[in-house]
Amino acid sequence: MDDYKKYYEGKVVLITGGGGAIGSNLTKTIAGLNAKKVIILDDMSAAYEWNIPSASNIFLVKGSITDEVSLKRVFNEKPDVVYHLAAFFANQRSVDYPQSDLMVNGLGTLLVYQYASMCNVERLVYASSGCSIYGSAAPLPLKEDFMSMHLTTPYQITKMLGELYANFFNHHYGLKAVKTRFFNSYGPGEVPGQYRNVIPNFIFWSMMGLPLPFTGSGEETRDFTFVMDIVDALLRAGYYEKAIGTEMNIASAKEIKILELAEKINKLTGNKAGIARAPHRIWDTKKRLLASIDRANALLGYSPAMNFDEGLQITVDWFRKNWDSIVKSAEFPAGTSSATAGVIVKK
Repeated sequence: MDDYKKYYEGKVVLITGGGGAIGSNLTKTIAGLNAKKVIILDDMSAAYEWNIPSASNIFLVKGSITDEVSLKRVFNEKPDVVYHLAAFFANQRSVDYPQSDLMVNGLGTLLVYQYASMCNVERLVYASSGCSIYGSAAPLPLKEDFMSMHLTTPYQITKMLGELYANFFNHHYGLKAVKTRFFNSYGPGEVPGQYRNVIPNFIFWSMMGLPLPFTGSGEETRDFTFVMDIVDALLRAGYYEKAIGTEMNIASAKEIKILELAEKINKLTGNKAGIARAPHRIWDTKKRLLASIDRANALLGYSPAMNFDEGLQITVDWFRKNWDSIVKSAEFPAGTSSATAGVIVKK
């Protein structure tokens, strides 16, 4: 076993937002590495108990990162490593509810840092968003040294705020923080919904036999990263000393056209409905996304392993296996911003 995986044996690990797609896969992985305890702190606003792994060393605490009673409860377990994944996700939701975004992604993150610092944790890994914080003017491939003041959603602003607070706590209190910037994650564990990522929503709509809503010209691209590649990067970020105090992209370093993605998913699911035009989202100013992963490779030895087509097939297979639970949990309320929302979910 690699050294960075052996490190977690006997450790107490706290994962905020551990009920989400990335968090649940990270929880299962660390529990399987013989951690003493893996503690999930999740308010369950975007998580489902059927989707949370179960093991004798996994403990779920239902609570918010904005609630100090909940924070005292989990930090009383004296975690060695903290993964701060909890967030008010994502861009459109933050536009609809900017105050909630600030409370969770701003104040909640600040509180997590304060408790981690007071408890002298060995490492804190913060989940930032490479899709968000670079703005629309950054040259491709996106590199960590570029910084933009022209952000277009509250979520983008508060994700950057979390990085800036990490810098402050590292400099002022010696908190050993690592900032990981995720790009368009996908894979088993992500339930579709109004404010979720494009791949689970496309798969869901396609399996319902509906056209996939398309807002662009056909040339837009994203850098899609398989969830287990992200998990591997997080394990490394919690171990390697040279990553402390540094921000790094966690991505596939490959561009996939959104139109091509829709065609692939329709083919995998046998959906004949094609695509349908949907209104442009005013905050969506990025025509292309492509990350450089040179820094993560140099500092962590990170190298994504999943082929995109294989990852899509694995994700579709997970949808089929868990279809009944997914249909019950998917949230597309009537009158939402999605062109397909409110008319397709029959629970």
